[in-house]
Amino acid sequence: MTSQPAAGKSVASPTLQFLLARRSVKPAAMQEPGPTGSELEQILTAAARVPDHKKMVPWRFIVFSGDARARFGDVLAEVCAAEDRETPSPQRLAIERGRFLDAPLVVGVISKVTPHPGAPEWEQVLSAGAACFNVCLAANALGYASNWLTGWYAYSPGVKTRLGLAEHERVAGFVYIGTAKDIPEDRERPRLADIVTRF
Repeated sequence: MTSQPAAGKSVASPTLQFLLARRSVKPAAMQEPGPTGSELEQILTAAARVPDHKKMVPWRFIVFSGDARARFGDVLAEVCAAEDRETPSPQRLAIERGRFLDAPLVVGVISKVTPHPGAPEWEQVLSAGAACFNVCLAANALGYASNWLTGWYAYSPGVKTRLGLAEHERVAGFVYIGTAKDIPEDRERPRLADIVTRF
């Protein structure tokens, strides 16, 4: 017979320890390998299990892997040249062409809001944000590094058009996934005393 811990007693939970230790890794600090096909399916399945009031499914995913990363880099360079206030330098365009090549895999999370009296727009947007973070967590749980980023290209009208986004859709984030080159150092976190009050 298994004994249950007393109420209020701390229990060493692997899941909690995982959450307390997780952190983002810059794409430049990632390398191959990335997730396999079956691992990616697990990641996206986990991402689709976030809270979703009224079952609106207010998100979808665009996967960039293999040669698609370089093809999208060409798109970024073209749009950058067309939208930038000043003519971008060759070095800037080279950065845009290689932007998705740092990580073996990038998942674009698309927020799509559909008017519904029982599911306010804000809740649908929050659900898309939760999907972004579940992509990160699921990748981390499989042993991969991840980073949820936006950048100018997440807000660019030209990129939105080239991705085929509908009028009611926008980019919630691009999640870069790969293997960390080194164990990342933690960064300073906010003190609970600065962010917690009691009603």
